[in-house]
Amino acid sequence: MDIVQPTDGQIARAADLIRNGALVAFPTETVYGLGGDATNDRAVAAIFQAKGRPQFNPLIAHVPDAAAADAHVVWNDTAERLAQHFWPGPLTLVLPRRAGGAVSLLCSAGLDTQAVRSPAHPVAQALLRAVGRPVAAPSANRSGLVSPTRAEHVVQSLGDGVTLVLDGGPCPVGVESTVVDLTVAQPTLLRPGGATREAIEAVIGPLALGPAIGTPGALHAPGQLESHYAPALPVRLGAVAVAGDEALLAFGRDIPVGAALVLNLSVAGDLAEAAANLFAMLRALDRPGLGGIAVMPIPDHGLGLAINDRLRRAAAPRS
Repeated sequence: MDIVQPTDGQIARAADLIRNGALVAFPTETVYGLGGDATNDRAVAAIFQAKGRPQFNPLIAHVPDAAAADAHVVWNDTAERLAQHFWPGPLTLVLPRRAGGAVSLLCSAGLDTQAVRSPAHPVAQALLRAVGRPVAAPSANRSGLVSPTRAEHVVQSLGDGVTLVLDGGPCPVGVESTVVDLTVAQPTLLRPGGATREAIEAVIGPLALGPAIGTPGALHAPGQLESHYAPALPVRLGAVAVAGDEALLAFGRDIPVGAALVLNLSVAGDLAEAAANLFAMLRALDRPGLGGIAVMPIPDHGLGLAINDRLRRAAAPRS
């Protein structure tokens, strides 16, 4: 595995690797993605293999803009309004696959829908334009574990499972994209994320809420598995007190005392700062010799909705 700075030459090299079926990790504004050619069945299969990801869990196809998405999914007026407000940015749209579209059926887990997103990070944009094809890019980590927000997290999780890592520094948003299903009568929130529910509803009106976590049936978007984003240590939510053998993931200024180790998502209680710190701090607290990770309550609005979604999945029973 090579870890390189995202110079023009290295981005061109990364694009050439992807076009030839290799896997490249790259930064987005949300988390680092494990990128492969979404039109290449073998490359998409290699993503599943590298991550140890269930093949019923669909992947997002990343594109530079709405015009590129329209070649692979059936675009509509709602998608256009959302793209005008949020693309490039942390919003994924689920739309019907376009007949004759080039994206691999494996990318959509055999469904007749496809999730698409245009990321805002300049390195991701440059890479996508250089590749000239949609790029499947789930988070660059082993399936179910904590998502990577720095290049070193990719190395720790995937090792030689990826050919090249473009090191663009820490991801500024720090939680995955929001996923909205536009294939149903009322647009439906499938996964909260970096674009807040409130901001989306200000553009297109009320969102329906997707199935509760763990509901049986086909998954229509990534990040819907019950146990996901999980560190090795057990996670305890809603902590107002802490045991001496626990690490504490704190929020705000008024924190319980007595933890073996403390990291604070945001002393100021800023949800954007907390989201950006979430995965890196979960990783840093996940240390041998501790009994678990206690997490203080997080407000459940704005980006707090996405933070709490990830924390609930991190704390869910593991199979």
